[in-house]
Amino acid sequence: MGVVEENSSGFDSRIVKEGGEGDDSDISKVEEDVEVRMDLTDDLLHMVFSFLDHPNLCKAARVCKQWRGASAHEDFWKSLNFEDRNISVEQFEDMCSRYPNATAVSLSGSAIYLLVMKAICSLRNLEFLTLGRGQIADTFFHALADCSMLRRLNINDSILGNGIQEITINHDRLCHLQLTKCRVMRIAVRCPQLETMSLKRSNMAQVVLNCPLLHELDIGSCHKLPDAAIRAAATSCPQLVSLDMSNCSCVSDETLREIALSCANLSFLDASYCSNISLESVRLPMLTVLKLHSCEGITSASMAAIAHSYMLEVLELDNCSLLTSVSLDLPRLQTIRLVHCRKFADLNMRTMMLSSILVSNCPALHRINITSNSLQKLALQKQDSLTMLALQCQSLQEVDLSECESLTNSICDVFSDGGGCPMLKSLVLDNCESLTSVRFISTSLVSLSLGGCRAITSLELTCPNLEKVILDGCDHLERASFCPVGLRSLNLGICPKLNILSIEAMFMVSLELKGCGVLSEASLNCPLLTSLDASFCSQLTDECLSATTASCPLIESLILMSCPSIGLDGLCSLRWLPNLTLLDLSYTFLVNLQPIFESCSQLKVLKLQACKYLTDSSLEPLYKGALPVLQELDLSYGTLCQSAIEELLSCCTHLTRVSLNGCANMHDLNWGCSRAHTAELPGVNVLPIASSPENVLELSEQPIRLLQNLNCVGCPNIRKVFIPSTAHCSRLLFLNLSLSANLKEVDVACLNLSWLNLSNCSSLEVLKLECPRLTSLFLQSCNINEEAVEAAISKCTMLETLDVRFCPKISSMSMGRLRAACSSLKRIFSSLSAS
Repeated sequence: MGVVEENSSGFDSRIVKEGGEGDDSDISKVEEDVEVRMDLTDDLLHMVFSFLDHPNLCKAARVCKQWRGASAHEDFWKSLNFEDRNISVEQFEDMCSRYPNATAVSLSGSAIYLLVMKAICSLRNLEFLTLGRGQIADTFFHALADCSMLRRLNINDSILGNGIQEITINHDRLCHLQLTKCRVMRIAVRCPQLETMSLKRSNMAQVVLNCPLLHELDIGSCHKLPDAAIRAAATSCPQLVSLDMSNCSCVSDETLREIALSCANLSFLDASYCSNISLESVRLPMLTVLKLHSCEGITSASMAAIAHSYMLEVLELDNCSLLTSVSLDLPRLQTIRLVHCRKFADLNMRTMMLSSILVSNCPALHRINITSNSLQKLALQKQDSLTMLALQCQSLQEVDLSECESLTNSICDVFSDGGGCPMLKSLVLDNCESLTSVRFISTSLVSLSLGGCRAITSLELTCPNLEKVILDGCDHLERASFCPVGLRSLNLGICPKLNILSIEAMFMVSLELKGCGVLSEASLNCPLLTSLDASFCSQLTDECLSATTASCPLIESLILMSCPSIGLDGLCSLRWLPNLTLLDLSYTFLVNLQPIFESCSQLKVLKLQACKYLTDSSLEPLYKGALPVLQELDLSYGTLCQSAIEELLSCCTHLTRVSLNGCANMHDLNWGCSRAHTAELPGVNVLPIASSPENVLELSEQPIRLLQNLNCVGCPNIRKVFIPSTAHCSRLLFLNLSLSANLKEVDVACLNLSWLNLSNCSSLEVLKLECPRLTSLFLQSCNINEEAVEAAISKCTMLETLDVRFCPKISSMSMGRLRAACSSLKRIFSSLSAS
């Protein structure tokens, strides 16, 4: 017997011969001495192989004789698929003789005629036949009658006959016929049992049908079929239910009228790209799906005909360029599409079952009126001309009207209570730039987006269930009312012109007003509010702050940075905030902090950056035990003198984070000498100047500092930093002294210090470190020499990162010495490379 060469798909006909027949040379040589047999029963093997396709069956057959025999079982070869496979006539004949009960055959290529004739002669149970990419002589169609069991015939991309003669298909039991992209002059089909037929993209000029049971006909893109031929073909099928005549440009209204009379059960019609039809006097009462894409003859007058299709469920009118309006009252309509209808201006739909509507790129559309009980989502983005929208949609939950630039304030009535959308939850009006005054009263609205609505000056929301509102880009908003709303958080810092604000939100916990520089009147009723950021609200008054603290007693974080109008009365009102833990009064004109010391006993973070009017004695209560749980203090860019800073660092040992950035009056950070002035303070212990034997006991009694993070960035007059082990700074982890241009000497002995930044300390000459847990040291742009660095890091046994970029006295050739001085180094950053 002939042998089929194995191709890329892995098919080899040799393995499907019956067990024991043919050439066994492809079996492993081990079988010459002993039969290899897997420990699987034949039934189990049969079940496993039932999941394999033909190429994998061929591979399985190479394992052993048992598998070879099992893979050749005729149950697995009911369908013979030779599409895109190189097989000769002899090989195919061999397959047909071995599997005479095959029910399906697929063939393609230039030799399909010879192969299919063998199949017709050999396979009497053939039910499904698929052919493609070849030429099929008319004798094949004459022989089809011999395949009495044939149910489905598919021929694709082939020449039928010689291409210029009539082909006749006559079969008593054929149910499905598909001749797509075929070349034939005329075709006649006489199949009394035929149910579906497709001639899509074929180039015949004449078709004659005698198929009384045909219910589905597809002649789409049969450009050469004349109107009369289409009419004759369709009207000869009285049971027709589905008809696709898309891209048959010659179809006329007369043909549609004849089809409507002859095919009373027609429910699906695709007449897209049929430029001559207008549906004049066409009545299709049973139609459920109608597709009319790019039909130039479809106008508003055509809606009268469509209105008679009272069973219609799907209507598609994309690219109907002359359509100006659609007004329909169809009780069963569920879906409508109107895309790229350039003259379309008016949509009026009254259909209770409408659940999907797609209207897009209709630049002239200005009016929409929809009544539906089923519509849940409506998206009408980028309808630039839309000015009027009326909705009676009881189930509508989501609406997106983004970039509908002509919508006016009246749209608010549509989506408020009583406006026809009682279930509305989400509304998007982004970039609707004609909106100026927005007012919603809705008990159902949960999410509202007004992003990019730059013209809005007034906003009033009475939406008790509103949980999300987006106002990005509403930079002209002047008045806003949220009474009541269900918001948990709100950011109005993006509304720089806001001057009047009213909020009633029982569940709100976070409010950001950062940047509302002209806000002068704010009424807040938010009993659960815990965080309020009013940074840069320069017009915020004591009266407003007092009212806020009274109505929002749970505030824990209060940021009043750059609020210069806040004075003593406002600070006194902080007594109504027993849970206040963070207070930021940076960049204010405060001169008296006594109300804070008296009222904020739970304060943990106090920020007083650039409070230029604080005196040196302003912080004295801190030295005497005020704010006992305070952990973080920020005095950056202040005017405190050197002695006040020294007292602070000596006495407030409970602080964990201190920031003194930019303090021009700070000259030294010396924790190894006594401070006479501090010693005069009652109850204050000062570190002694030396550790002489007589002072050892006093040293041991000094409290351990809890300081973990100390920032002294950009202190222009600091010259020396001395933190000895006797300073009890065992908790210090981070020390930042960068940008201190006059710093010359650093001597630090801290057991747990892990991060030290001395970058841009251009005067640094002396560096002494006893920091065994230091992991990162930054010396970028320092004038220190390599010997000093080498000596400093030699006692830092856990150092991993060293940055010496732009250090003029340290060359890239010194990296080896630095690594030798500190074996734990993993990364050294130099000005030339990172190693």
